[in-house]
Amino acid sequence: MNIITNEKIWLSSPHMGGTEQHYINEAFDSNWIAPLGPNVQGFEKAIEDFVSNDIHAACLSSGTGAIHLALKLLGVGSGDEVLCQSFTFSASANPITYLGAKPVFIDSELDTWNICPILLEEAIIEKVNSGKRPKAIIAVHLYGMPYMANEIMNISKKYGIPVIEDSAEALGSSYGGVKCGSLGDIGILSFNGNKIITTSGGGALLTKDSKTKEKAIFLATQARDEAAHYQHSEIGYNYRMSNVLAGIGRGQMEVLEDRVASRRANFAYYKKHLLHLEAIDFLDEVEGSFSNRWLSCILTPSFKVREQIRIALAEENIESRPLWKPMHLQPVFKKAASFTNGVSQSLFERGLCLPSGSNLSTDDLERVCEIIINELK
Repeated sequence: MNIITNEKIWLSSPHMGGTEQHYINEAFDSNWIAPLGPNVQGFEKAIEDFVSNDIHAACLSSGTGAIHLALKLLGVGSGDEVLCQSFTFSASANPITYLGAKPVFIDSELDTWNICPILLEEAIIEKVNSGKRPKAIIAVHLYGMPYMANEIMNISKKYGIPVIEDSAEALGSSYGGVKCGSLGDIGILSFNGNKIITTSGGGALLTKDSKTKEKAIFLATQARDEAAHYQHSEIGYNYRMSNVLAGIGRGQMEVLEDRVASRRANFAYYKKHLLHLEAIDFLDEVEGSFSNRWLSCILTPSFKVREQIRIALAEENIESRPLWKPMHLQPVFKKAASFTNGVSQSLFERGLCLPSGSNLSTDDLERVCEIIINELK
């Protein structure tokens, strides 16, 4: 039996900045433990200041909850269809089903790995001609790489279909100088434990309309009507962020730019030391895009080589992970409509996410590269 003695290198572990405990202590000292409170308001203000572009932020219990509320705010209901990027994590698509709506999955293009504008418009035309205009588009900035926002928003305006901008992986990324999260009609963020900053669990809904923020908060707090008693005129949800977790978020926002710089430095290190290998390739930023490089990803020639590298790393106690398995290939969505070109399936079969945490040392990065280089000799 092999006994692993090397220290674990995680794919993307939490990284505290040092001031989070101060804000947590404030919550305890003032007894603001429940949802709402000064930390929630302070965290929302910090997000709004960072993203700018007239954004209003509502902090929630998860990014998934934020997508659910975004769909609800856009009027998505039972029987409606929502166009969704296929190459993504399931949390982008699952909320569509919460509302009884149906996902229609759109494949990727090769320049950013994100939703393909050509296939998107093809799907819209087909659906409109069949008398079923989609209610929304969910586009994702995968691994922090901005999608083709100009093309997607032009299609959105042309056909009158709003865009939910899934920026769960893209806080700190930008497109054309505009921060991700403020490019679509409604943006969402995630602060899950593996994200570029974390509140342990949490997310945010971003909008340029203060009334939309107010409506989101209303729905996120069980849709309580104004009354001395508990009265409800519509269905609500328990999605508001805890004041304690928001305290972690306030501390994390203070080091966000450092975290982005560290993640980008990881990518640069991998590219410098691995690009000479014939079996390794990287995704570069397109002109005008700035990626936070949440996860550093490599492409290999085949599934066999991808697995060869992944297993070699695992044997040395190093976590890596295949790229997302596209939603149109997932068993749970096998009956869903899709518009495909084979891009995301190929990326899934050949791609691997390498350790990318902002707390990785140079020794950690060197260890990862050394194993890959030796394995591919």
